[in-house]
Amino acid sequence: MENSAQVPPIFMPDNEPYLGIESVLWFDRIICWALEANSEVAKWTRDHSRSLSQLQRAACQVIPQGISIALSIRELIRQAYLFSAMVLIRPLIERAAVISYLDLHPDAVSLWEDGWRYRRRPSLATMMKEMSGRASKDEAQRICDAHNHIVHGDPLSCYHNLVHLQDGSIGYASGKILKNPKLCDGIAMEAQCYLVVLAGRMSRIFPDVDIREIPNHEND
Repeated sequence: MENSAQVPPIFMPDNEPYLGIESVLWFDRIICWALEANSEVAKWTRDHSRSLSQLQRAACQVIPQGISIALSIRELIRQAYLFSAMVLIRPLIERAAVISYLDLHPDAVSLWEDGWRYRRRPSLATMMKEMSGRASKDEAQRICDAHNHIVHGDPLSCYHNLVHLQDGSIGYASGKILKNPKLCDGIAMEAQCYLVVLAGRMSRIFPDVDIREIPNHEND
């Protein structure tokens, strides 16, 4: 940790170190919107008179997992465990990409139900390219590679937990990272983008559920 003096062991919403960063504020708003939407979907699917499609059954599993991961990322940001928050971006991307791919390719749901086996399922870069609709395969692969470095602990991952120490030197944080708003901003921005994808797919896959529109930054 950069400076343990007078740092509370647990931060609360009123004293978290990155309070006030706009991307964190919007991450909070997107989380609230996604939770509200998921609650409406849950109510709708609990009506046992309805027969859910294969895609809807898959969405009932994948989307709540993604929302849970986003909540974990937000709590890690609150506690200033930024490197750990970065690690969780990769599985959040996976959920957003999987449900997007299944939405675009309903015939692949059977493959997902059969275990989504390695070498039979599409690569994450392929799913991300289709999820975006605009990114090239190379761009999608670069995003995958960047997050793979972080998850797998190879030498390139070390740049993300570098901190300035009290004596002016540089070290690797094993705990809270308290003074890197740029890193926090990047994590919050990326996480909210994939959470928007998850909730957007939820709206498409459950068209009969009344889900209010996504909060708009421009109307803030």
